[in-house]
Amino acid sequence: MDEVFRALADPGRRKLLDSLRATSGQNLRELCAELDMARQSVSKHLAILEAAGLVTTVRHGREKLHYLNAAPITEIGERWISHYDRGRAEALADLKRALEETTVPASTAPPPPPPSTFVYTTYIRTTPEQLWKGLTDPAFTARYWETTFDTDWKVGSSMVWDNHGVVIADPEQVVLECEPFTRLAYTWHTFTEELADRFEMGHEVAHEVNDQPRSTVTFVIEDDQPMVKLTVMHEAAAPDSRILSMVSEGWPSVLAGLKTLLETGVAPSEPVG
Repeated sequence: MDEVFRALADPGRRKLLDSLRATSGQNLRELCAELDMARQSVSKHLAILEAAGLVTTVRHGREKLHYLNAAPITEIGERWISHYDRGRAEALADLKRALEETTVPASTAPPPPPPSTFVYTTYIRTTPEQLWKGLTDPAFTARYWETTFDTDWKVGSSMVWDNHGVVIADPEQVVLECEPFTRLAYTWHTFTEELADRFEMGHEVAHEVNDQPRSTVTFVIEDDQPMVKLTVMHEAAAPDSRILSMVSEGWPSVLAGLKTLLETGVAPSEPVG
């Protein structure tokens, strides 16, 4: 965590993170223009932020797109803020935002468009082979996610989800990419009425999400001994898709459970010993 604190100590790097929080997926040119900083300075800051795990990058054609990665911040919060203190800290943060919004005039400029891809990177002390099992083997996924997949993991094959006890079968739930120990992608599940009841999300929300083009999730596994770098990219067809706001809250928790299981052998919900 020392690298994270050192990276956050510089105000220029904090401005970069603020810019990526407002608009994810920016390239180097866009970041330079947004912050009025020299290209060399931005490149140097980005390298430090990426080394600290606070920024993750994704290649899109010839472009290198940058995304804010919340994983290190989440780990800091889990380490030093108890569940009791977290409530008080969130309340104070909400109060601070409310006071700032009432005393600072709102900008007349239109807000930046929301991103259409959620990106999250975490490092897990495991092997690519074990991480692959963690993503595909029901014996693993059921323990940290309460979800299993019935599929042969061949490109084009259908996937039947068992999501927290709700079985979801749909011909559009398919495997898109499958390169063992390296890359995996599939379409997201249908939001059935039974699933809406299970999570108390409301049938109108389920219908809204199902009326939108289906989203996809991609896992990229990179061996970085003694750790393995896992990048998750969840992409929706439209930047205003409700599914993005839903998965951006869900994925950090799911991946934290995966990390805990692979590193300790015990899932967060399981008793120790």
